[in-house]
Amino acid sequence: MRFAICNEIFKGWTWDRTCRFAKEAGYDAIEIAPFTFAPLVTQISQAARAEIRGTADAAGIGISGIHWVLAYTEGFHVNHPDPVVRARTSEYLTEAVDFCADVGGRILVFGSPKRRDLLPGVEYGQAVQWTRETFAAAVRRGESRGVTLCLEPLSPAETNFLNTADEAIAVVAPVASPAFQIMLDVKAMCSESGPIPEIIQKSRGRFAYFHANDVNLKGPGFGAIDFHPIAAALRAAAYDGTVSVEVFDFAEGPEEIALRSRRYLRETLGS
Repeated sequence: MRFAICNEIFKGWTWDRTCRFAKEAGYDAIEIAPFTFAPLVTQISQAARAEIRGTADAAGIGISGIHWVLAYTEGFHVNHPDPVVRARTSEYLTEAVDFCADVGGRILVFGSPKRRDLLPGVEYGQAVQWTRETFAAAVRRGESRGVTLCLEPLSPAETNFLNTADEAIAVVAPVASPAFQIMLDVKAMCSESGPIPEIIQKSRGRFAYFHANDVNLKGPGFGAIDFHPIAAALRAAAYDGTVSVEVFDFAEGPEEIALRSRRYLRETLGS
């Protein structure tokens, strides 16, 4: 397994400082939230993309991928009843795949809870069909550019659509593309009825990325969640992808979050 950390933790830092510190802290890669560079990926020029990648390369750290792809945007929704909105969203997701590939990333995490909520009057089955259709062009682009799009199950507190790993798998499985998978997030799995190790095992071969955090919105090792059984489940599932630290409570500051999370992941997952 490789270990990454999300860059929005380092708010106010330069990209160069972020890359160098993450490398020194023992991470293999950084996961990028595009809004930390521009409101829209389409506003990040090819020159800027090359600079993002070059700075990471110079620091000796990789870029695992991107997330929060629709954060702070307007006019996008993957299962909106208006086909114009869905078409606009499909086009933007395809642009996001290109951005991910251009900076050296290989994973596009799609969480964006409010841009996938089941809207009034839309039936669940229809929403699933529209979601697949909205992702279709981006998945094809991902196939050609080496980027895997990962649907992220999220808790009912965040969205009313795709709250479990099983529900997310049911969306991607019929597409039968290696570029369309799911990802698992510890905080989100805490909202499911079954134990986290069981969810990991049931999702074996279907999840291509993993977020490490705690139900308290902090990093791994900052709360009550024991990662030892999670680590055992990941090994049993033969998971060899990236484990990325994603937190939502930055109270401890970026240095403490990064260093303490990495120590705990080293203790529980090794490497």
